[in-house]
Amino acid sequence: MLRGIAAGGAAVPLAALGPATAQAAPAARNGGVRTGFEMLRAGGYRELRGQKVGMVANPTAVIRDLSHEVDVMHGSSAVDLVAVFGPEHGFRGSAQAGGSEGSYKDPRTGIAVYDAYAKTPQQIADYFLKSGIDTVVFDIQDVGARFYTYIWTMFDCMRAAIQAGKRFVVLDRPNPLGGVEATGPVLHTGYASGVGREPIAQQHAMTVGELARLFDGEFLDGKAKPQVVQMRGWRRGMAWEETGLPWVLPSPNMPTIGTAVAYPGMGLFEAVNISEGRGTTVPFEMVGAPYADWHWADDLNGLNLPGVRFREAYFAPTFSKWANQNCGGVQLFVTDRRRFDPIRTALAMIISARRLYPKDFAWRESKSPYWIDLLTGSDQVRTAIDGGANVDQVVAGWQADLARFRAQRRRYLLYR
Repeated sequence: MLRGIAAGGAAVPLAALGPATAQAAPAARNGGVRTGFEMLRAGGYRELRGQKVGMVANPTAVIRDLSHEVDVMHGSSAVDLVAVFGPEHGFRGSAQAGGSEGSYKDPRTGIAVYDAYAKTPQQIADYFLKSGIDTVVFDIQDVGARFYTYIWTMFDCMRAAIQAGKRFVVLDRPNPLGGVEATGPVLHTGYASGVGREPIAQQHAMTVGELARLFDGEFLDGKAKPQVVQMRGWRRGMAWEETGLPWVLPSPNMPTIGTAVAYPGMGLFEAVNISEGRGTTVPFEMVGAPYADWHWADDLNGLNLPGVRFREAYFAPTFSKWANQNCGGVQLFVTDRRRFDPIRTALAMIISARRLYPKDFAWRESKSPYWIDLLTGSDQVRTAIDGGANVDQVVAGWQADLARFRAQRRRYLLYR
């Protein structure tokens, strides 16, 4: 096994992880975490030598001077990069939610870019074969939530690599939430969609490299055999600001690390008729609707939820739900990341809004028939809330599934 590479099928024994904490762990001696790409480059790309390479990437695949890795690799004689595969929002990141950039020739490098978003594994496999690549390399910054689509682009690309007979390599990056302990509901069979293909927890607490190992071991029968180029200097519980890495927004509505901290819970507001803040400068941190008012902030602050406070807020989103309409609502302020539970907080907010505004509050329907069922992974959360459950009762409903996932997850962890 090459140094810095972990084979997908090999479990890494770990000592028992300590209690959840956001305290910093020792960073690499060069002043910060070294990503998988940095380790790959420092080794002269030896893991890719003699291979035609295709890169699954978006704007987050950058080095410390903010140059894009595709541009860096294209300019190196040590690696033969011949294709790029773009996820949701596109390779260069110009598309909004639910969109992509299509397939085209990148004007900067001349490399062919294939649109991998919302494509079947067979369609992606056809792209792999058409491009003539030998190895697929994945490097996209995840934010730690099951319904963030990049991890499922990785999963579909792994399935495609199996079909096309290609190697699969993951250049690992930090979980920006610290990755200490998984929490939230686990997806149930029958609720698979583009925002959750397989049964993992809503806040999975894994890096993309660790997820690739879990996907292969649990859902792909060990056929993908992903190789993970590990980071150096990252430890579980490390705050993003302590990694020394730049935060490049992974998608148009994920502008800051604060957005990412709130997102695993606040993303649930996509499933109700309350604006999740798209069309404002603080998406997923400011939420509201024309029917909401100051009572909501007062009610939420009265709950004394750990690690968070709420400001009465008014805004008019420029697009998405309630576009150009005045909305009342709240802005969320995380006061202590170590105590803040985004999923529990968001559910308490939804329960509060449903109770305060019973004639106006509604779940958004989809073919499922409810979007909340796809985001939470089953109908358990919705039916519990509709049945009058409080947040403790809702959370209790997924604990058995979560305990099983936590045990499963531990077998694939690479970092202490």
